[in-house]
Amino acid sequence: MELEWFKLSVFVASISYALIGVVLFWVCFIVVDKLTPYDLWGEIVEKKNVALAIVVGAMCLAIGQIVAAAIHG
Repeated sequence: MELEWFKLSVFVASISYALIGVVLFWVCFIVVDKLTPYDLWGEIVEKKNVALAIVVGAMCLAIGQIVAAAIHG
């Protein structure tokens, strides 16, 4: 019985795709942060804007889903 997930090439490819996905996610988040007229982090953390936190959370889920679909094929 051969374990396909235990192969080094499969492991390296998985780590590579994970890193690419995380980098793409952060680039997309920074672009969206720059496009908004105010500082997202300051608005959520300092001013405790719950509505904006929910919107940013939904945006993060959507970007993550898009990146995952693009990597998966």
